[in-house]
Amino acid sequence: MRQKLAFRMKLIPGNEEEYERRHREIWPELVTLLKETGIIDYQIFLDKETSCLFAFQVIEGNANSQDLGDTKIVQKWWKYMADIMETNDDNSPVSIPLPNVFNLK
Repeated sequence: MRQKLAFRMKLIPGNEEEYERRHREIWPELVTLLKETGIIDYQIFLDKETSCLFAFQVIEGNANSQDLGDTKIVQKWWKYMADIMETNDDNSPVSIPLPNVFNLK
C-alpha cells in the first residue's frame, strides 16, 4: 500500500542554514533506516519567513518516520537536532500532522 504523509515542524529562528547543513550531512545509517522502513520519497521545505518546515513523505507500506522514535539512531538524531528546533520532552520534534485537502492527479 502506498501512502502519503505531510507534517509541519518549526525551527528556532536563525537556525535555517544550520538545519540545511545538518541535512546535507545526514547520517548514512539514518538514511538506510528510513529507506528500509519503506519511505521512498521524503522532502522537507522551509518557509524562511516563519521558520516553519513542511515535510512530505511517500511510503510503501504502513510505517513512516513518525513510527521510528524507539530506534537508537532516531533518538540520537533528535538529540542532535534539539538545539535548533522546537521539541517535545523526549527531544522529538514537535510535529503537527497536516491533512490532505486537495490532490491534482
